[in-house]
Amino acid sequence: MSRIGRKPIALPKNVKVTVKDNMLLVEGPKGKLEHPIMPKITVEVTDNTVFLKRENDDKATRAFHGLMRAKLANMVKGVSDGFTLELELVGVGYRAELQGKDLNFTLGYSHPIKFILPSGVSAAVDKQTKISLTSIDKELLGQTAANILGLRKVDIYKGKGVRRAGQFIKLKPGKTAAKK
Repeated sequence: MSRIGRKPIALPKNVKVTVKDNMLLVEGPKGKLEHPIMPKITVEVTDNTVFLKRENDDKATRAFHGLMRAKLANMVKGVSDGFTLELELVGVGYRAELQGKDLNFTLGYSHPIKFILPSGVSAAVDKQTKISLTSIDKELLGQTAANILGLRKVDIYKGKGVRRAGQFIKLKPGKTAAKK
């Protein structure tokens, strides 16, 4: 039995989960999310608890069991509390500014980069080098952060680039360090 899949999900009192036409709908104070139910997985909602059960012990079904439980738990947390991800820009002249729903980056290229935020993700820029992304959908938030991180990957020799807040980068020594 899946250790993750068999754990019940406790619902906060302001979150409602409904199953309709093989779709899972989670509503809360921050918004609502929906996700299709994976094949051979059944969802049971009782009082303030949600249980996920699987039809058989096939390898794919076992994998879907834990995955579906994790996605549902993230949806419940998202509509009740929301998710936040912090990014920082490190480098001389690296800046970000928010214009409406777009982020404008200056990352050392010959041109500025305009990044359009997807609907469901909002951003706040602090001191032009710190970006705070918030969303109720954890999957969308992570993909958006990955797309922003890909704009300027961290240089392993100087440490410049876009990184997650607090991320440790071990710098490699340059060619002159080996000549001694």
